[in-house]
Amino acid sequence: MLHVVATPIGNLGDLSPRAVAAFRAAALIACEDTRRTWQLLAHFEIPRPEMVSYRQGNEERLTEKIVADVQAGREVVLCSDGGYPGISDPGYRLIRACAQADAPYEVIPGASAVNVALLMSGLPTSSFTFRGFPPRGPGALRNWFAEDADREHTLICYESPFRIGATLAAAFDALGDREAAVCIELTKLHERVVRGYLGDLARQFKDAKVKGEVALVIAGCNPKFQRPAAAPTP
Repeated sequence: MLHVVATPIGNLGDLSPRAVAAFRAAALIACEDTRRTWQLLAHFEIPRPEMVSYRQGNEERLTEKIVADVQAGREVVLCSDGGYPGISDPGYRLIRACAQADAPYEVIPGASAVNVALLMSGLPTSSFTFRGFPPRGPGALRNWFAEDADREHTLICYESPFRIGATLAAAFDALGDREAAVCIELTKLHERVVRGYLGDLARQFKDAKVKGEVALVIAGCNPKFQRPAAAPTP
């Protein structure tokens, strides 16, 4: 069977006992970075099995072999460096190939920056959209946000710490001054969540030096979450 395992996004204590058991039973681990995964295994004193680096550049080449391993009865773990494989990380091709080949697989839940960021933001959770990483070009970036300008769902995306200022400015330009949260280093020692309106956040992070992984959460199109208009001068 293929075990799709969510791994910690920072705090190693978030690896579930079920995930540990899957790693211990694995004959093969397909992971994003073998060094990072080996560090995780070593922390939990799990003997190292056969490991292959399954990443964007070789997904297509390795998928067929791994599916054959699963069909042959091997216990295979698929994981990324953190969170769920296949969610803005390699893994989708292999999961889909197993589904199409009727090869057995399961998902072992765990940490996800999407859900943690959403809950830490304090913004509505009833309806949300995760859009991965935004494009880099200024025009494409603004248009990317503009696609959601009139929608009421909460928007979540990832971003490089080196681009967060420009991304917040593009979001403000496309969406207006609505509530948002910048979530930095979630579940890690230096976790930080900065909440406010997009205009203020764009100014705050314009020249800021941010370290670590960033998730951006933005309120949907609802007057309740937009900056109130200034009261007229008497």
